[in-house]
Amino acid sequence: MSNLFCINSHMKDLFDFGFTLVDEDELESVHAAQAETGQYSDEIDELRERLDRLFNAIQPLLTNLKVNPEKEYIAWPNRLEKIEEFETHIQNIYKGS
Repeated sequence: MSNLFCINSHMKDLFDFGFTLVDEDELESVHAAQAETGQYSDEIDELRERLDRLFNAIQPLLTNLKVNPEKEYIAWPNRLEKIEEFETHIQNIYKGS
């Protein structure tokens, strides 16, 4: 009897084709959930792109600030103008412009 159980268990694992039987109500709820997540996929893609743009905007600043860490001062001509320009760029990404 124990041997038969092992064989059946082995056969079950061997012939598991990755599907399950569901009734019509379960299938409808799966379709509804897929439709709901599908409607958000464009928003998710847009947010992912904006997040990538933010990262790509900030990363060079951080990389440049790490150059020559032994120096106490940073020479940064036109600093206010460049910071305001960068701030506007970040705000536009944030707003989705």
